[in-house]
Amino acid sequence: MAAVVLVHGLYHRPEHFAVVAERLRSSGTDVVVPELHRGSLRADTTAVQAVIDSLHEPPILLGHSYGGSVITGVRGAGHLIYLAAFVPDADESAAGLGGASPQLQDAINLEPDGATSLDPDRAVDTLYGDCPEPLAAWAVGLLRAQAPGCGRGVPAHQSWKHTDSTYVVCAQDRAIDPGL
Repeated sequence: MAAVVLVHGLYHRPEHFAVVAERLRSSGTDVVVPELHRGSLRADTTAVQAVIDSLHEPPILLGHSYGGSVITGVRGAGHLIYLAAFVPDADESAAGLGGASPQLQDAINLEPDGATSLDPDRAVDTLYGDCPEPLAAWAVGLLRAQAPGCGRGVPAHQSWKHTDSTYVVCAQDRAIDPGL
């Protein structure tokens, strides 16, 4: 069975995929959840590419939200899964595509250094509104600020044009407009 690489979105950490990763591992699947937040899309893509290059066979990549921009720019994946994610085409960035819901936009705080963070109270309803309260509180506690300009990078190429891909639309998504 192919390994699975789970690529998280902005404000998130690898730990946000802990439950999914553990379930996959318990079924015998090799799972890697790389850390992003390396300062740019190019750096995040390079980190995920290094994971792909270290594996013995082309993995399945799942990109969530901004993670979709990251997996768009890699080579060597066996299959791409975009989960409520950005799928930029040539010369497009996640930020340029828009799609952030008004609810998500209202939850974003601008920090003095130009970074952004999510208001914890608004993040619960925006990102985790259908989760049990203890799980939502745990997930909000893991959220992190983003460096200025995150989401503005343009992938070097569009892997979805040459790799089997699946897009999962979350029709009740409160963060990224499902119409995007």
